[in-house]
Amino acid sequence: MTTPKSDFLKILTERGFIHQCSDMDGLDQLAAKGKAVAYIGYDCTAPSLHVGSLISIMMLHWLQQTGNKPIALMGGGTTRVGDPSGKDETRAIRSIEEIEANKDGIKTVFSKLLAFGPGRSDAIMCDNAEWLAPLNYIAFLRDVGRHFSVNRMLTMDSAKLRLEREQELSFIEFNYMLLQAYDYVELARRYECNLQMGGSDQWGNIVTGIDLGRRMGTHQLYALTCPLLTTASGAKMGKTAEGAIWLNAEGPERFRLSAYDYWQFWRNTEDADVARFLKLFTTLPMSEIARLEALEGAEINEAKKVLATEATALIHGRDSAATAAETARVTFEQGALAADLPSAEVPRSELEAGLGVLNAFVAAGLVKSNGEARRQVKGGGLRVNDVVVEDERRNLGQQDVTADGVIKLSMGKKRHVLLRPV
Repeated sequence: MTTPKSDFLKILTERGFIHQCSDMDGLDQLAAKGKAVAYIGYDCTAPSLHVGSLISIMMLHWLQQTGNKPIALMGGGTTRVGDPSGKDETRAIRSIEEIEANKDGIKTVFSKLLAFGPGRSDAIMCDNAEWLAPLNYIAFLRDVGRHFSVNRMLTMDSAKLRLEREQELSFIEFNYMLLQAYDYVELARRYECNLQMGGSDQWGNIVTGIDLGRRMGTHQLYALTCPLLTTASGAKMGKTAEGAIWLNAEGPERFRLSAYDYWQFWRNTEDADVARFLKLFTTLPMSEIARLEALEGAEINEAKKVLATEATALIHGRDSAATAAETARVTFEQGALAADLPSAEVPRSELEAGLGVLNAFVAAGLVKSNGEARRQVKGGGLRVNDVVVEDERRNLGQQDVTADGVIKLSMGKKRHVLLRPV
């Protein structure tokens, strides 16, 4: 196509969001008139979304910023089934109570990037359990299932790749494609939705929804996908050796990440990814991104700090981002002990009895096991109060507590936790 006329597709094109589109010219005309109504679905498999979901939320953000209407669809219904896309094994069946609790957790991030309300371009949040849960199975097979070809469904990546790897694909998962397609039809009917967006692995499911809409008499529907991101070194975006980069700072311990750790994730971006991530995960003007992209050598670190602060501000707020940046500056540039570093509590009685250094690093969450801690010690990677740990049998005691009432544990140069006796 020619250069997009709509601000929406101009922004998505120049920032690198677009992977595939079913009809770029048709969608461009719609968006230019402010008549694009787009949804993205989010299954409730955990009480927080992670960075891997952020690129799609940013697409909804830019849709609204350009005068169009976003819909954030909670998968209260589809989570009961489980999306087989990109998975080698059947997802665990979750209870309705767990799904509801997860849904409440993941809702919180959307209000930071979308404005909800009754206005023409205000965002809507809805739950597909509203129409999927009451479905009569026989009626659904008759009215919706008859439009699907099993032969074609087996050619879709979500099914084909699982079968090629000789991994079991359950019947309930095989139905997921029907339910996602039906979501699109329901949203078209209820909210005049005309665009579904998502990651490139959802392309088959999305175009199946377009086809179902045509067969069931909806208006014209469109598909737009973004690339599934990997870092320059090939790692999956949003995952690190320590686990997923969660978007929530509150909630169950396994599924939360402090603003400081979130800032550090972006600060540690590989040089080759900085400009790309500035375009995707911040709202900085393209002119400012071009200036930062031109930095070379040690100056790239300044661009990384801008990326970290701007990305953190979007999710955790400007104040938390500024605090995280200052904590990092004080800790790394001045070598001081910053009070805002992540902390972990340890019973004072354990410390008085002699807390094994390996156990201390496990308790602080810096390593997953004593074995990993032992390997770090051999490589000189662990420090207590900035002193390298040389003896894996060392015990920490009251003598290690600083004047600030903490013990500073460090792994490498950039990961620190304050151990607080209680």
